[in-house]
Amino acid sequence: MDKTYALDAFAALSQTTRLDVFRLLIKAGEQGMSAGEIGDVLNVRQNTMSANLSILARSGLVRNEREGRSIRYFAHMDGVRGLLAFLMEDCCGGRPELCQPVINEIACACPPPLTDQDH
Repeated sequence: MDKTYALDAFAALSQTTRLDVFRLLIKAGEQGMSAGEIGDVLNVRQNTMSANLSILARSGLVRNEREGRSIRYFAHMDGVRGLLAFLMEDCCGGRPELCQPVINEIACACPPPLTDQDH
């Protein structure tokens, strides 16, 4: 990731509604959400939501998939990883033990997904 990409991502997240959308999509995980669902949860009008989702998609932090006549949005985890890697690239001057608390804080504490053996 380069500085230009990081600046685009930060610019996309520098507005309240877009930050709320991004956090909501992180929480939604693999299921994602439709624009209507996001708008309902955040109480944001459709045209405003559409504009904000477009900005987030261009930043690389959100991706979308068409489902018939609607579009489902997801946090683009590769973009998130790239941004976090950019921020942590030169972490702690070569002393990774100093960065470990930050890594532990941002690591997902979610349970692992079920496998066929778990059913």
